[in-house]
Amino acid sequence: MNYPADKDLPTIPEHQTERFQELIFRLYQCCQDRMLRQSKQFDLPDAELRCLRLFDQERHLTPKRIATQMGAVKSRITKIIDGLVAKTLIQRAKDPEDSRVSRLSLTPQGQKKLDQVNRSLASANEQLLSRMTSEQRTTLMTHLEMLRASMEAVKDNGTI
Repeated sequence: MNYPADKDLPTIPEHQTERFQELIFRLYQCCQDRMLRQSKQFDLPDAELRCLRLFDQERHLTPKRIATQMGAVKSRITKIIDGLVAKTLIQRAKDPEDSRVSRLSLTPQGQKKLDQVNRSLASANEQLLSRMTSEQRTTLMTHLEMLRASMEAVKDNGTI
């Protein structure tokens, strides 16, 4: 997607930027509330739940990769990993290529928990989307993708 240079950007009315900021803040609050409810539902602290969900994309992860994806320092990630290991949701193994590195993977119990989390999320998302028409859902997805791309472009330009 091509983005105009800053000098080419149109002037945005202040009321629109204020409304946008308010909507983003409220969406963030809704997401925070949703994560809190999920943490309670699955009896996992928020950070452990977010870490567990990373295994949805990859079979094996390293602590360094988890730290990068979660945007947290190594000492914090160690506590999160230790909590998930203690709950027998993930397991550690030495990396066959570098024994100094731990490879983390889901245990069968961890896979079961992740499946439960994903089913719960799918159900919640279906409830949200069912309140819209097919056309509204398509428009929403298009606009959310545009928002995500714009936010990444602004972040990548070092503006935010």
